Amino acid sequence: MGVRPAGSGKPVRDPVHHPLFARCYARISTRAETRYGMAAMRHRLLAGLSGRVIEIGAGNGLNFAHYPAAVSEVVAIEPERLLRRLAVQNALRGDVPVDVVPGAAEALPVKSEAFDAVVLSLVLCSVRDVPRALAEVRRVLRPGGEVRFLEHGRGGGPAMAFVQHALDRTLWPALTGGCHLTRDPVTALRTGGFELGPYRRVLLPERGPTLPTSYCVLGTAWRPGTRGDTNGG
Repeated sequence: MGVRPAGSGKPVRDPVHHPLFARCYARISTRAETRYGMAAMRHRLLAGLSGRVIEIGAGNGLNFAHYPAAVSEVVAIEPERLLRRLAVQNALRGDVPVDVVPGAAEALPVKSEAFDAVVLSLVLCSVRDVPRALAEVRRVLRPGGEVRFLEHGRGGGPAMAFVQHALDRTLWPALTGGCHLTRDPVTALRTGGFELGPYRRVLLPERGPTLPTSYCVLGTAWRPGTRGDTNGG
């Protein structure tokens, strides 16, 4: 059954429905927190944030424990029902108020210019329409507001590029909830009208085998406008 809005007699379908992938992702992501250094990466991603934050594609909510106390509220958007249920459980354990709600990145169910910061964490690889999703990020972010991003994409030499493209053209998106290996999040943000701040390329895992999903970028961007008192990163 889908979510039933008030005053409607019809259930609404979840924007994303990948139950098998969601179960696998929940197990793998939890192990990656310590084995692959993801917990430390999440801490770096979120350090210094404050005010109202919207996290798009919150998954099972593993970022929630790393939000600093200066964050007054997190609205966490997650379209997949199983992951959303796990995110609610993790929200209850955190120190920062988190409201987990259904929704798609391309049509965020929140008001315009309502947030001081947007968090994009391993989500742009799987959204159906990246330009539309980033247009929504611009809409909900106040002028001068901050984007924190940790995304994976294309990387490596010719051999890895061949593997990534081959996987994208065959079974990878179907097996991984719509994930794509060859997207370029930095270019997408720049094309989407954001001002790029500091960012750096990282490998995940930092130690161990280099996988088609290993090529990540961690950084900061802003919606152009009057920044005022923005956060450092």
